[in-house]
Amino acid sequence: MSGRKKVLLKVIILGDSGVGKTSLMNQYVNKKFSNQYKATIGADFLTKEVLVDDRIVTMQIWDTAGQERFQSLGVAFYRGADCCVLVFDVSAPNTFKSLDSWRDEFLIQASPRDPENFPFVVLGNKVDLDNRAVSSKRAQQWCQSKNNIPYYETSAKEAINVEQAFQTIAKNALAQESDVSLYNDFPDQIKLTGEQKPSTSQDQCAC
Repeated sequence: MSGRKKVLLKVIILGDSGVGKTSLMNQYVNKKFSNQYKATIGADFLTKEVLVDDRIVTMQIWDTAGQERFQSLGVAFYRGADCCVLVFDVSAPNTFKSLDSWRDEFLIQASPRDPENFPFVVLGNKVDLDNRAVSSKRAQQWCQSKNNIPYYETSAKEAINVEQAFQTIAKNALAQESDVSLYNDFPDQIKLTGEQKPSTSQDQCAC
């Protein structure tokens, strides 16, 4: 339909090395999985067109290196993100404990207009493995404590919940993008800087 408006959404996937960020992205975009682990250097992205609420959405999904020094990618990399996906490995408790620092670091680097309501989605990956160490309840409680972040348990290898998770990611990212566009349509009515201070003469009594 010609009436559909195309939208580009920037989605960033964060999490420790080896949790399956690249595998999840490849499973969603290319329907492929590889048992060979190859660490991501720096950052890479894939794109996929999806239909969300009668709008054609191009998702630009960024996969990042899982090192702690990911800030070196630069603030510009994180700015403009419409959704952030936090990934941990359900068989590796330390990767779950890292979610707090990944979330905080993203908010610092990306500086979203409304950090409290910025859309995150959490994926507990590798549910196909037998040696689970992080319970669903524990993960759900963490998500609830962070303003009810949507949580999905996934397997990039078995393609479990990958499609459903990214559909939610696309919807939430689209809502964020629409919200920001609406906000940007309004002119800045008041801008206060160090040089521009509000006049208080009208507020003061003249007597």
